[in-house]
Amino acid sequence: MTRSARLRLLAVLATGGLAVAGCGAASSASEEHRHGDAPASVEGPDDRFAGIDLPEPYQRPTFTLTDTAGESYDFGAETGGRPTLLFFGYTQCPDVCPATMADVAVAMRMSDPALAEQVQLVFVTTDPATDTPDVLGEYLDRFDADLPTQFVGLTGEQDAIDKAQLAAGVPLAEDDGRLHSSLLLLYGADDEAPVAFDTGNTPQDIADDLALVTGT
Repeated sequence: MTRSARLRLLAVLATGGLAVAGCGAASSASEEHRHGDAPASVEGPDDRFAGIDLPEPYQRPTFTLTDTAGESYDFGAETGGRPTLLFFGYTQCPDVCPATMADVAVAMRMSDPALAEQVQLVFVTTDPATDTPDVLGEYLDRFDADLPTQFVGLTGEQDAIDKAQLAAGVPLAEDDGRLHSSLLLLYGADDEAPVAFDTGNTPQDIADDLALVTGT
């Protein structure tokens, strides 16, 4: 499938910013593990990014969950004003989640070290019943051990995680977290996400768009 054809399969943006909600169509990897597409629109005419251009940028959301140290983590306060990658998934995911984390890690290694130090990756579990702080910490350590900025893993009560997904503008995960958005959102220092990535993008795409969003 071509990239343009893949993008046309994404659901149309319902509304901008924090109000975006809804569930996209799922593609089955198996009966037990599926991923849905967040409600991103097709790319605008400028097509500035290697990832998926969002004609109406998503606003950086505000939500509070629990990090891998068991401490309260205010996403808006902790990441505001810095380049941030946000992804919702779960540690027992056999394909999209580990591939996305690996792609981000490779992109960080490809980037200028000064830029890599600025970028924060936040992984929010869609399966809080399984993904305790310890489980999340061990999982993310597989990908970020040699990076200048460690990945942040967040968990919490299901209601709080649902609110975080709605605030970010991705569809609520279903089937105990197995049906979840495959989008990786990139926010800039202006607290807007003009671009997102999915399974069709490469580490080079992420690295290139990080440099573009940050002006480096």
